[in-house]
Amino acid sequence: MNFAKKLIAMLALLPALAGAAEGGIALDKAPERAGLSSLQHGAKLFVNYCLNCHSASSMRYNRLKDLGLTDEQIKANLLFTSEKTGDMMTTALRPADAKQWFGVVPPDLSVIARAKASPAGSGPDWLYTYLRTFYKDEATPTGWNNRLVPNVAMPHVMWELQGVRTIKMVDGKDPHDAKKTVHTFAGYEQVTPGSMTATEFDTATADLVAYLGWMAEPAQGTRKRLGVWVLLFLSVFVLLAWRLNASFWKEVK
Repeated sequence: MNFAKKLIAMLALLPALAGAAEGGIALDKAPERAGLSSLQHGAKLFVNYCLNCHSASSMRYNRLKDLGLTDEQIKANLLFTSEKTGDMMTTALRPADAKQWFGVVPPDLSVIARAKASPAGSGPDWLYTYLRTFYKDEATPTGWNNRLVPNVAMPHVMWELQGVRTIKMVDGKDPHDAKKTVHTFAGYEQVTPGSMTATEFDTATADLVAYLGWMAEPAQGTRKRLGVWVLLFLSVFVLLAWRLNASFWKEVK
């Protein structure tokens, strides 16, 4: 009986867990950005802003030809050192240096869009929210903080695009205890503008997240196209089977 009560209590918590994210905030829905131009833009952002510290060791540069890029375009726009298009997307940052500078080795991003999926939202939802909730915080070692992952070791690498923001907090009564005061998030305050408007930054972030989602499963486009053909075939097969069954039982009767 005690086990049944515990199980019911755990099941009752699932809706609350599904609506909460890692830092106690709801995840924003990542916009659908699946076009080749968006994925190409996302790949460029990834190489320029993510690949300096993070690796994508399961992805080769020449796989980007699936996004409509040629070897020449990859070499001219996405390779900055002596790498070849057949090389893996690795970083020159040594793990020992990363550990010393950030306190933790930056994770490989090959399948990060799938690894971050949870009842709170999809992996792209998590990434889209995370990349857009950085704010300036002089109390942290990097000078940056994040609402989704408080006290995160990663700095805001795209701050030049978004600009510098701080958060506004207001004091209010605790809804559960009127004698207590709680600090509530009241929005962001733009300190210095970035090179992009807020809408442009959100779009760029969506492109980057779309690329990370594609990189986690490069064959997803082919899989979806094949799925459509399989469903069409099964539909025709079901129709033929239905008419054959009707014809068979007509003769029997």
